[in-house]
Amino acid sequence: MTLLALERVCKRHQDGRSERVVLDDVSMTLHAGELVALLGMRGSGRSTLLRIAAGIEPPDSGVVRFAGRELGGRSGSALGDGIGYCAHAGADREAGVVLEELIIAPRTRGVGHADAQARAREALERVGAAACAGHPFGELDGTEAVRVGLAQALVLEPALLVIDEPLIGVDLLEQGDILTLLRSLADDGIAVLMSASESTGSPNVDRKLLIRGGVLAGSVDPELPSVHQLLREATA
Repeated sequence: MTLLALERVCKRHQDGRSERVVLDDVSMTLHAGELVALLGMRGSGRSTLLRIAAGIEPPDSGVVRFAGRELGGRSGSALGDGIGYCAHAGADREAGVVLEELIIAPRTRGVGHADAQARAREALERVGAAACAGHPFGELDGTEAVRVGLAQALVLEPALLVIDEPLIGVDLLEQGDILTLLRSLADDGIAVLMSASESTGSPNVDRKLLIRGGVLAGSVDPELPSVHQLLREATA
């Protein structure tokens, strides 16, 4: 089932007196339980595409649909309403203890304190960051920050997880663990859309899409079903 669909999406940014095309007629789909890597160099439009896919930034033209409904037609942000978003950022020295920060989103949506805390602990456990619960955000290393960021998105139980450059700041020896974690989230039924540089190895993804100069160039690999797709179909 198609969970996310972008149809002929365009985006332009004003750069002084000139206008720069960031996304040019981009169309793509993402299915439930699918892990897709958007590969591109810095300035290719990959981060803008992810923000538009998450409903954070509107396109100048084109349509974005999530779960069959147009994102632009929703009241408020889709974040927390089926979509989770993670972006690479430096350590926030002002943020408090991880567990207390993670319960804020569910609490603002009417979840009781005990249930919100249980959700937060479960999300941290799911991403392998249970030991970070009592640590301040500012003390997390690169890998811990990525795991906790994922937990922060998962605490609201999204159907779609959009994550921008999940490997930045992650130790080279631990990058494979992060990709395996994203694969396992997709295997649990969450659609995952991630971005990475063109040189990033992503053996566990279902599809690799290449973006250059704001144009989606198509799949990097031949159009063959992945091993994970075949396994899911065989056990369905």
